[in-house]
Amino acid sequence: MTTTLLRTAAELHARTRAGRRAVVMTMGALHEGHATLVRTAREIAGPDGEVVVTVFVNPLQFGAGEDLDRYPRTLDADLKIAEEAGADAVFAPSVDEVYPGGEPQVRISAGPMGERLEGATRPGHFDGMLTVVAKLLHLTRPDVAFFGQKDAQQLALIRRMVRDLNFGVEIVAVPTVREADGLALSSRNRYLSARERRTALALSAALFAGRDRHAAQEALRARAREVPATQARAEALSAIGESRAAADAHAVAKAAPGNPAAVRAAARQVLDEAVRLDPPLVLDYLALVDPSDFTEIADDFTGEAVLAVAARVGTTRLIDNLPLTFGTLGAAS
Repeated sequence: MTTTLLRTAAELHARTRAGRRAVVMTMGALHEGHATLVRTAREIAGPDGEVVVTVFVNPLQFGAGEDLDRYPRTLDADLKIAEEAGADAVFAPSVDEVYPGGEPQVRISAGPMGERLEGATRPGHFDGMLTVVAKLLHLTRPDVAFFGQKDAQQLALIRRMVRDLNFGVEIVAVPTVREADGLALSSRNRYLSARERRTALALSAALFAGRDRHAAQEALRARAREVPATQARAEALSAIGESRAAADAHAVAKAAPGNPAAVRAAARQVLDEAVRLDPPLVLDYLALVDPSDFTEIADDFTGEAVLAVAARVGTTRLIDNLPLTFGTLGAAS
């Protein structure tokens, strides 16, 4: 397959296609995470569909002091990765093509959700992100668009925009791709020195600790519910090493599913230890939120949740997250 490089929307609109158009939006500097998005798009679009990868470094998403100028621009390498993953075309418009009248005076507001977590740290970021996503959806006219779960708040806002403003496009989330050591793939990983990378592993380690604590809690409660007698339940819980729970097995069995506070604490412990590393991890936030609005969940919460973390290592800011399920739907996703 030969991937065509397109610079204008007119070139893209002139292409003929029989099946659905699937779009993967990127800011370039493609890596295996992006390639996974493209391969997923290729599979869903099918042999008769068309997969388009957009490459556009959106200036509206960068605030004062952020890394717009040093953000990697590697179009030749991006084309190769997109082609190998199965893209039919790469749409790499200029700033003038996307914003022909200069910076747009009318923009999309991310609303209250856009002011939390990432939005609190990067004011205006999500307004700029939604504005360019809306523009690119109009310019590329896809049937389905693919976004990574790694940027969970971005994904939630795009889904909300598509629903609230009646965009005729399906949004598909693709799970985060990780390197062998657990670090979530990101174009910003290339900024990390070897020592900084070791510290950065605390982000994923904290998420895994929270996930494992959650899974252990759910397994314990499931085991407790299976044992009918209080004494037998206590003995069963004691046998799996939960002496505290064994002391009050009935309370454990009746407790609300999961324990958000314990999940947060398990993750926080890893992050607190990383503060003492060299170089240290500088935590921005650790949050356990409802993905519908990115507010913190209560201890009696049931349903889908997101455990999210953001931190700086040296001059590089990294984010990561894991989905969890609290309640009758099961344990960790």
